[in-house]
Amino acid sequence: MKCLVWDLDNTLWQGTLLEDGEVTLPDAIRDVVVELDSRGILQSVASKNDHETAWARLEKLGVAEYFVLPRIGWGPKSESVRRIAETLGFALTTVGFIDDQPAERAEVTYHLPEVRCYDAEAAQLLPSRPEFTPPMQTVDSRRRRQMYQAGFLREAARAEATGPDEDFLRSLELDMRIGRATDEELSRVEELTLRTSQMNATGVHYSDADLRRLLTDPGHEVLVVTLTDRFGPHGAVGVLLLERRPQAWHLKLLATSCRVVSFGAGATVLNWLIDEAARADTHLVADFRPTERNRMMEIAYRFAGFTDGDPCSCVATLPQAADDLQRLHLRPAPRPASTTVKVSAVSLA
Repeated sequence: MKCLVWDLDNTLWQGTLLEDGEVTLPDAIRDVVVELDSRGILQSVASKNDHETAWARLEKLGVAEYFVLPRIGWGPKSESVRRIAETLGFALTTVGFIDDQPAERAEVTYHLPEVRCYDAEAAQLLPSRPEFTPPMQTVDSRRRRQMYQAGFLREAARAEATGPDEDFLRSLELDMRIGRATDEELSRVEELTLRTSQMNATGVHYSDADLRRLLTDPGHEVLVVTLTDRFGPHGAVGVLLLERRPQAWHLKLLATSCRVVSFGAGATVLNWLIDEAARADTHLVADFRPTERNRMMEIAYRFAGFTDGDPCSCVATLPQAADDLQRLHLRPAPRPASTTVKVSAVSLA
């Protein structure tokens, strides 16, 4: 479950706002909202109410910040749920709807049979249900709502921007940090290797156990890339798995989130690594496995200067590669700093 859409009257709060004037939010329901948010499950609202009045009451109750893309008005709730899912880019099978009125649940079920509907009486039990218990909780999942809210502001600014894209990127004040993975970040690293396909150089999935073993290996670097801008965090957007050998640095895996392709994140990471290798006076060898989806990653490698040739025979010093794995080579030279992204990184040289 990626998103739960709440009705308001006698569901989220007790009472009917336009009839009773005063409504109350039970502590148990507040706890459910906070708990689902901490699990990375987004929450929204589909309510038949006056928007300004209802939103003001959510703010007064101190929970307005937990709800993204609220749709408060007088249209069919099925249409509200549909629009919320479409804007978030979520499949309807990952969206839930909770309401105290059987007729409203039936209306949503009729038009959107993929959406799971819940009676308001079940609200307190939602965190114990398996569909609301993600198998993996990461650093980013705990701030997923803030990341989406920042994304809405960012897209609005992009829509209003005029002039070259590079000027807009500079206006974002992008700040990239590259550092060694911590225990807390490992689950997000594993998730990136598992879920990223378009910007994944090899498609290899590294389990939590694999990553923990490599963290303790002095010959390997497990690096995490995070990105923020003036609107808020993008979270962890990339992972590098690097083996530092005497003859060359072996880049076993580079994966970046598709969310940050338009910001040039992959090229920025590669340029930083190439600059570090140049300062260490060592060659770079990168593994690449072409797939139907990762053509953009191959372009990034080629544009950075990686080739199939190996004049120093560095590739020959590495263990035998699988038949479908390419080994690309680069003799690094210093790279200029990015003009659109500020990079703060650990030193490898």
